[in-house]
Amino acid sequence: MENFKMIAKTLFGLEEVLAKELRNLGAQDVQTGVRMVSFVGDKGFMYKANLALRTALKILKPIHSCRVYNDKSLYSGIQNVDWSQYLDVNDSFVVDVTLNSDHFNHSQFVALKTKDAIVDQFRDKFGKRPNIDKDFPDLRINVHIHDEQCSVSLDTSGSSLHHRGYRTATNIAPINEVLAAGMLLLSGWDGQGDFLDPMCGSGTIIAEAAMIACNIPANINRKEFAFEKWSDWDNDLFEKIEDSLLNKTREFHYTITGYDKAPSAVEKAKNNISNANLEDYIIIKHENFFETKKETSGPLHMVFNPPYGERLDIDMERFYREIGDTFKQGYPNTNAWFITANLEALKFVGLKPSRKIKLFNGKLEARLVKYEIYEGSKKAKYNNPNQ
Repeated sequence: MENFKMIAKTLFGLEEVLAKELRNLGAQDVQTGVRMVSFVGDKGFMYKANLALRTALKILKPIHSCRVYNDKSLYSGIQNVDWSQYLDVNDSFVVDVTLNSDHFNHSQFVALKTKDAIVDQFRDKFGKRPNIDKDFPDLRINVHIHDEQCSVSLDTSGSSLHHRGYRTATNIAPINEVLAAGMLLLSGWDGQGDFLDPMCGSGTIIAEAAMIACNIPANINRKEFAFEKWSDWDNDLFEKIEDSLLNKTREFHYTITGYDKAPSAVEKAKNNISNANLEDYIIIKHENFFETKKETSGPLHMVFNPPYGERLDIDMERFYREIGDTFKQGYPNTNAWFITANLEALKFVGLKPSRKIKLFNGKLEARLVKYEIYEGSKKAKYNNPNQ
């Protein structure tokens, strides 16, 4: 099988994490950009990347590039592709557009021009044309224009890869699965210890934590990928790749726990964990974090997504002060990470974060912060490194 270039799209701040994932999977020529990582692999690796990558939103396969500066140059650039290689006249397609150009300011216009160029080519060749289907197309085409550079790609994934397939019930402000996995990997979570999400909501972070701990492929529960509708779809190869990934799963000998004070959230989390077939690894409890103490004797790894005050009416100053107090009083020997877009509220935690990583939660600029809570005082920790 021949190798070709692919592009994995991701969220801001997760580019290096995704590049590391790709290298670990066996990708060649891995190069990071902004919100994307390019790499080289064959068709089997394309299947593998879609199944296994935790921090990729989409895998694109570039097929053409050209310079565009007006609607005519765009039309002729798209017409320079032999679309019958990828589409049958009876197939359906859709065009997704990403723009960053002074020449074009409306993605809908670019999508329309691209569609015209493709259907005109079919009409001229075959006297009939493929249809547009926005919901279930046979081919999803991605057009990316940056300044005058236009890249045309086939979308191998279909719907965003954060749609893992296990989350049917969500709470207020659920976290994107790709962001959750990225936060966990940035925090250094590798499954070699006990884990707690003290405000677990619908269970996304604990589900992703369990899949990382057990090396379960991120998208094993997904119903479909776009490449399954392509003319060169190889079901035997796909099943072989799937089996080889599942053979690399590992045992997990620690605890993963989720708390939430809302009974409805606990119920939703349990349903989602069950959908993901992860009940053997995860305990979910109806608890108010601020009334808890650490349950394990060894080191604890904590990652969570507290409310920011965007969609929930909370006294932020008091809430974030309680986070800090609970850390100090109840959670010695813990590495605690959380994400927040309420940068003002961080002042009230009353502890100094040892790390701050800029990320975005949706459109909100956020920080992933780390607090190291020591056993006893910090000074004692340094005086007695074995403590």
